[in-house]
Amino acid sequence: MQRYFIDDFIEQTAVIKGDDLHHIVRVMRMDVGNQLICCDSKGKQATCEITEITNDTVLASVVEWIENQSEIPVTVSIASGLPKGDKLEYVIQKGTELGANEFVPFIAARSIVKWDEKKGAKKVERWNKIAKEAAEQSHRSVVPTIHSPKRFKELITYSKGFDYKVIAYEEAAKRGEKSALAGMFNELKVGDSLLVVIGPEGGLAEKEVEELQEHGFISCSFGPRILRTETAPLYVLSALSYHLELAR
Repeated sequence: MQRYFIDDFIEQTAVIKGDDLHHIVRVMRMDVGNQLICCDSKGKQATCEITEITNDTVLASVVEWIENQSEIPVTVSIASGLPKGDKLEYVIQKGTELGANEFVPFIAARSIVKWDEKKGAKKVERWNKIAKEAAEQSHRSVVPTIHSPKRFKELITYSKGFDYKVIAYEEAAKRGEKSALAGMFNELKVGDSLLVVIGPEGGLAEKEVEELQEHGFISCSFGPRILRTETAPLYVLSALSYHLELAR
């Protein structure tokens, strides 16, 4: 059944507009009486039946609330050092499928890409669209939040509200460190928040790692192999999903 995200249910009614309206009417060729799934900004889900279609809106009434939960039981934010090309699009798409709640790009010392604030708005808009489509496809109940790229100091400030904070650091892997990530996973409780910082193609600078550690981050190995910047987020999300959703 097709899935759509809305702001809020209004008295047992979903109001669908914009691109989703076009998709329902022009692409899916739905009509009054057809059913779909709607999810609101709080993660509530319901099977709904279309009751009215106008030029501006589709109205759908709740038939049945959906209780099953498809979200990882902790809130996971991925902070990626701004990479080249479309790598961040890939991370957002696949990371959404794997359960990330938030993506926080940041400008690292070794980021090759120069962020242009004026042109960047269209990129952020595209990233949000990618996240929304991936959330629909993977039957998520929420769409991840996508931030405009932050400066490193802004990332440090932003990190203060998290319960757990880790750094994917290749030097830790080279030293043979293998217990920090698993140890942190074992401490996580339902509802905790986790921020994972991953460097760009050239990795994080040593000074960046030191500063992150000074602000409560744990330096972790993501296994004995050195992962690409677009692979590391998917590794940690997969490992976390297995640990919290399958192994328990």
